[in-house]
Amino acid sequence: MQTSAFGKSKSLWITLTEGSWSEAFDGLGISLLLTSNPAIQYTVFDQLKQRLLKDKAKTTEKGTSPVVLSAFSAFVLGALSKSIATVLTYPAIRCKVMIQAADDDDDKKAEPKSSKTISSVIWSIWKKEGFLGFFKGLHAQILKTVLSSALLLMIKEKISATTWVLILSLRRILLLRQRKLKSA
Repeated sequence: MQTSAFGKSKSLWITLTEGSWSEAFDGLGISLLLTSNPAIQYTVFDQLKQRLLKDKAKTTEKGTSPVVLSAFSAFVLGALSKSIATVLTYPAIRCKVMIQAADDDDDKKAEPKSSKTISSVIWSIWKKEGFLGFFKGLHAQILKTVLSSALLLMIKEKISATTWVLILSLRRILLLRQRKLKSA
C-alpha cells in the first residue's frame, strides 16, 4: 500500500481475498528487523552521552550545578549515533527497498507477482553488485536521516534538562509551602 500510487492500492481485505496471507504481510519480517535501528541509535547515544558526562564531571568542581549535555554536544552525538545505526542496518533497509521496488514493477506489468523474499533479494544483490551493493545509496540515506535525528536528540536533551529544573523548582516550592503551613 505504501508504494502504490495514491488511491490505487488494494485494501487489506481485497489482498486477503484475492491473494494470500504472505502477500498481505509482504515485508513485515524486514520491517520488524528494522525496528532495531532506533534501538541501536538510542543505545549508542546514551552510551556516548554517559561517557561524555562522566569525563565532564571529572573536570568540574564539586558543589557546582549538575553536568548536562550542551546543545552542540547533543547534536553531534545524535548525528553520530544515527550514522552508526544507519550503517549497521542499511543492508536490511536496502533489501526492503528492493522488495518494494519489485512489487511496483510487478504492478506496472499487470502480470502475476514474482515472489521476492529477503533471501532472494540478498542473493540478487550479492550476485549483481557484491558486498558494496548492500550499501548502495547509503550516503543519501544518511543525509536524509541524520539531520532530523540530530535535531530531535538535541531538542530532547534540552527539554529533558529544562523539565528537571522545573520539577526540582516545583518540588522546592511545595516543600517550602508545606513548612510554612506547618509552622502557621
